[in-house]
Amino acid sequence: MIPLRLGPQNDMGPVHALLTRAFAYMEGRIDPPSSLGRMPPEVLAREAAENELWILPPAEAPLACMVLSPKPDHLYLGKLAVAEAARGRGLGRQMMDHAEARARALALPRLRLQTRIELSGNHATFRSLGFVEVARTAHPGYDRPTSLTFEKAV
Repeated sequence: MIPLRLGPQNDMGPVHALLTRAFAYMEGRIDPPSSLGRMPPEVLAREAAENELWILPPAEAPLACMVLSPKPDHLYLGKLAVAEAARGRGLGRQMMDHAEARARALALPRLRLQTRIELSGNHATFRSLGFVEVARTAHPGYDRPTSLTFEKAV
């Protein structure tokens, strides 16, 4: 399956639904709550215009998605999600491979992502994919780390 890049003209409802379902388990587990609660489909359309929004088709019910944001020294990977019914089929790995390929195509030396400190399963997954923790940061108003930053050279 080949990842498909969506533009702002595409219907963001199916991607938003995928993200909402995939991130639902975080509710009540992470503090502060996920930014997804402040990201309606219109904001996803803006992300698609300003950055790169990729899905694994079909567009009417994507199996996976991610947002890639080029920065001066890295490609930031955000809002990575795989549909529950499609997990265990290597789709997350396929999206990560595509993110690495995009970083190389953009001549960016590394991928960067963040995950919440409470989501230890995510930390283990990203480490198994070759990412290393490079920083701990706090959301505004918090006096403790709330997120871990991971990087991987490409």
